[in-house]
Amino acid sequence: MQQIAREEFERLPLRVHAFLAGVPLHDAWAVDLPRTRGGITLAEFLRRTGNLFQRPSAAVKALLSVRFFVGGVFGWDRATPGSVSESFAQRLTDEDRARSLAPAGMPDGLFRIVYRFENEQLDEVVNRTVHAGALSALVEADVGYRFYFAVYVREVSPFTPLYMAAIDPFRKLIVYPALLRGVSAQRSATFGPDRPFV
Repeated sequence: MQQIAREEFERLPLRVHAFLAGVPLHDAWAVDLPRTRGGITLAEFLRRTGNLFQRPSAAVKALLSVRFFVGGVFGWDRATPGSVSESFAQRLTDEDRARSLAPAGMPDGLFRIVYRFENEQLDEVVNRTVHAGALSALVEADVGYRFYFAVYVREVSPFTPLYMAAIDPFRKLIVYPALLRGVSAQRSATFGPDRPFV
């Protein structure tokens, strides 16, 4: 698992590149997954495993607890005025809505779904610190699969860059590596050779 170059991520044939045009890509990550059979999609992965990040490590749970405690004290997680109208879901076309396998606004852990396609899902969170998009994608290659996770950040106030700078070391050193290890473990537990496909 590793942080990857923007160029690699932007070469992928994903809807998000045009959909979030104008929203800065903060960073992108990837983890390689073994190939037990072809044709596994992100949608199938989600059907079989549920939320990709449903089993955070103890370290991630501790960091989240601290973040939500501080956020509660300072009111960071209250909705911003007009945040509903600012949702990325406002960008969905009729074609996007017809193609999506889940309705916009459906809760997905700490996020809300914007769209879920066969191999690509965009979630978002809007609060007083950031308006962030979290993109998950699964790409099949000759030797296996590569799971991508990318974060887009739109500023909601002058505090946003300071907030992101403060949490970046924790995201990069603890949170995302742990989450991607979890994705790999879920994939092995669900699609491993000892678990026949049904």
